Amino acid sequence: MEIISSSPEMTREIGRAIGDLLISGDIICLYGDLGSGKTCLAQGMIKGLGVMEEKYLRSPSFTLINQYKGRMAVCHIDLYRIDNPEEIEDIGIEEHLYGDEVVIIEWAEKLKGSLPEGKIDIHIFFIDMYTRKLIISCPDSRVKKFSRLRVGELIP
Repeated sequence: MEIISSSPEMTREIGRAIGDLLISGDIICLYGDLGSGKTCLAQGMIKGLGVMEEKYLRSPSFTLINQYKGRMAVCHIDLYRIDNPEEIEDIGIEEHLYGDEVVIIEWAEKLKGSLPEGKIDIHIFFIDMYTRKLIISCPDSRVKKFSRLRVGELIP
């Protein structure tokens, strides 16, 4: 599925709509260049998961793992500052990947082959200064649910 976002606000709103669809145990892997909108999308998803706005992430790259409580437990992992696989093992990501919380991972490519099957991948690509293309890949069992995302209905 492809979605075009024309602003950071729309990217957050797309994230909120995605967050509304997430269920316990979902793992969302975000991929994209620096500044592509991964954090905006994650902020929206966290809001869509019912976390109060004053509680959710502002500058996630300074903290590798943040946990929140919304309509279910949410774990946001930002691997931007991770340089080698040993560091990933040291921070205990494995314990989050197989639990009941929703896990949102920025820079998920740094985990390489250690991600479970059934994850939701979202690749974000620059089109121009404000416009982004999001490509969402999810397990076949979730395609019908995610096909409900209608960008035109997200922002008036």
